[in-house]
Amino acid sequence: MPKTLFPFTAFVNQEDLKLALLLNIVNPKIGGVLIRGAKGTGKSSFVYSLPDILPEITVVKDCPFNCNPADPTNLCSDCRNKTNLQPEKRPMKVITLPLGTTEDRLIGSMNISEIMTKGVQALQPGILAMANQNILYIDEINLLPDHITDDILDAAASGWNTIERENISVTHPARFILIGSMNPEEGELRPQILDRLALSVEAKTITNEAERVQVIKHNLLFETDPINFANTFTKDQQALKQKIEGAKKLLPDVTISDSLLSAIASACAKLEVDGMRPDMIITKTALTIAAYENRNAVTEQDVIKASILTLSHRTRKGGFQQAATKNEIENAFGQSLAKFRDTQPESFKISEAQDKKK
Repeated sequence: MPKTLFPFTAFVNQEDLKLALLLNIVNPKIGGVLIRGAKGTGKSSFVYSLPDILPEITVVKDCPFNCNPADPTNLCSDCRNKTNLQPEKRPMKVITLPLGTTEDRLIGSMNISEIMTKGVQALQPGILAMANQNILYIDEINLLPDHITDDILDAAASGWNTIERENISVTHPARFILIGSMNPEEGELRPQILDRLALSVEAKTITNEAERVQVIKHNLLFETDPINFANTFTKDQQALKQKIEGAKKLLPDVTISDSLLSAIASACAKLEVDGMRPDMIITKTALTIAAYENRNAVTEQDVIKASILTLSHRTRKGGFQQAATKNEIENAFGQSLAKFRDTQPESFKISEAQDKKK
């Protein structure tokens, strides 16, 4: 019998944290979430509660790397050589990376004597193979050894994992939602990791008395009878799952005006953020917020919310300047939105742009 999970919809408050996680489930291309917070704020509990609301994924049956048969550009060599890929539906999973993970356990290993005859069948898949099309969760990500961090960053950036032994190299897709959590009191993250995690949220200590009482009651009820407690949230869980599925379907048809794109570019330049990645993430996040709210067009409020989630953890000027504060972000985007408001009525839609390329 599967373990009964604490329902995601039973968590009290922490709306930004919930939103950041849900947006990445709707649109894995956003690029992950960093959850900061003191001990006891429920950082890992939120992540471990996700499986009950996650959508299904489609994989190639018997593929050890969870290849997606609908995406021919991201297949392992074994799947590429097959003429008929048999699809199989599986629940999306949360794959946890233990702090003591070795490099072989992370990226996988191979039997050199068998690799020439058996191909990918001679590989022992690692955690990155398991994480393909799933969620890779790293608790205390700030304490992860540098060489393990570098391997994860390489896979997250390219979408591929490479196993190399004695001049033999094998690659497989490794496209995952990266979620990391940390207590800032235990040390900060390298700027490279901060840049790779698309969104950042704080798991805050709840100060409202009524909400704290509700947290106590929920935890006591779950500890006493987890099945009965979970059953009381079945409708809420199912409604949220349907909302996620609806947002995923709507997302390709959501539009964003050229004036909003100009405002995003202008504000990011004004804040002196590094590179173009923040602009891209803000845009993807704003589109996803609109889809999640069942709207087919991005609003100014979507852009502001997306900018706060995206920029609050990003150092500037090559790491020599601290991340912008919430007030600085709101002011910069408020000015840029006002500057470009009612201009450039053209809109951009992902699905239409793809159609034009065909």
